[in-house]
Amino acid sequence: MMAAVLHHPGYYDNAIAAQLREDFLLDTDDEILIRCHDRLFVGPPCPPHLPANKPVSAKPVPLDGSLARNAAARPARGRHQPGNDGAPAGEYARDVSLIRASDVTPEPITWLWNGWLAAGKMHVFGGAPGTGKTTISMGLAATVTTGGCWPDGTRSIAGNVVIWSGEDDPADTLIPRLALSDADLSRVYFIADIREGNERRSFDPARDMEPLRRKLAEIGGVRLLIVDPVVSAIAGDSHKNAEVRRGLQPLVDLAGAMRCALLGITHFSKGTGGRDPVERLTGSLAFGALARVVLVAAKHQEEGDDGRNVRLFCRAKSNIGPDDGGFEYDLHQAELKTHPGIFASSVLWGEAVEGAARELLATADATGDDGEGGTLSDAKRFLSDLLADGPMRAGEVFKDSDQAGYSRRSIQRAANAIKVDRRKDGMKGGWTWRLPPKMPNTPEDAVDARPKSLAPWAPSAKSSDCPF
Repeated sequence: MMAAVLHHPGYYDNAIAAQLREDFLLDTDDEILIRCHDRLFVGPPCPPHLPANKPVSAKPVPLDGSLARNAAARPARGRHQPGNDGAPAGEYARDVSLIRASDVTPEPITWLWNGWLAAGKMHVFGGAPGTGKTTISMGLAATVTTGGCWPDGTRSIAGNVVIWSGEDDPADTLIPRLALSDADLSRVYFIADIREGNERRSFDPARDMEPLRRKLAEIGGVRLLIVDPVVSAIAGDSHKNAEVRRGLQPLVDLAGAMRCALLGITHFSKGTGGRDPVERLTGSLAFGALARVVLVAAKHQEEGDDGRNVRLFCRAKSNIGPDDGGFEYDLHQAELKTHPGIFASSVLWGEAVEGAARELLATADATGDDGEGGTLSDAKRFLSDLLADGPMRAGEVFKDSDQAGYSRRSIQRAANAIKVDRRKDGMKGGWTWRLPPKMPNTPEDAVDARPKSLAPWAPSAKSSDCPF
């Protein structure tokens, strides 16, 4: 650092002052003199030694204290410091609050669903179109409203749910799905519009957090806040890290203040198959980085041994608990008993699955399509010969196929191609495979119009039979 050169009580070196201005973050000539003479600013002292070089240029400056009085009446200035809320650009904030660690009492995380949904935290739920993200979200909401069972058998904390959707209509889509999931509709609130004087406008997550906070406090007992899609909270470019963080922070703060779980729904970007699921979320990586838990949904491209496409609900990331595992699920279409003629979908939960989300999704995305000239045609012949002697348990089929060098996926595709009849033996029995009855004049590629049988699935929200 170059020192300030004072050759006379009323003079200073302008060239050196420029360097001093840079080093001490000062703006005006007055403040430079004040630092050296009146000591009004806290910072490095002026150097005790004074170089004997001749000033490049100098000007007389009164040192009668008037500059000090004028400077004291205005705030100290310096470079802009990002994150100083309320401080105009170019000014320092007046104070910084520090919290001593010893003054903070440690507290546990409050879970709505242990390991999956945490009170006061942000969660992002992503997946490809058609995986049922909104239907699953309505199932989760239904579970919260009734204090029902989660897929692992544990019971939810009961409470109110607030939903903002920019894609689906509550009357014809969301409420029917909630009703089919046995939700307590008296505990579900939809964010509608904003009143400004005599005018109304659509709710904007990017600018209406404060009136929403007041409404949530008025309702009380809000346990879950769903924003669909979460990208609507971003006023700027959703692919820019800084703008995404700036847009999401009010939502994160709101969830923390209300002690409710925040669930933001988003999509996977195209052409990202095989990558880490968090990296597949649409937009900036800040969506996944800011979320404490990232959930994903996927659908197997090929049918399973029971004739249906397996769907997976997985935990892709967690900063506050386990970050792997998941559950199979299916989407169920049915007519509302209370409103004949209205059909809706609900989620039905299945078996727990183990493994990292990236591996589970890679399996779901894979098709294993090798054409008719290789493995598939061989697998069809092998499977036909294997079942020619009569029905076999699915487990035995896969075991024999594996020993013969055929993958599980190839055998499933072969079974679909030759229309293997797959049936479940009772509620607790396994699956049995048998060749279909021979039908005359049936082309090989004819479509099987018979309904596929489904294994029994657990309902999403009913609370009467929670085992835990």
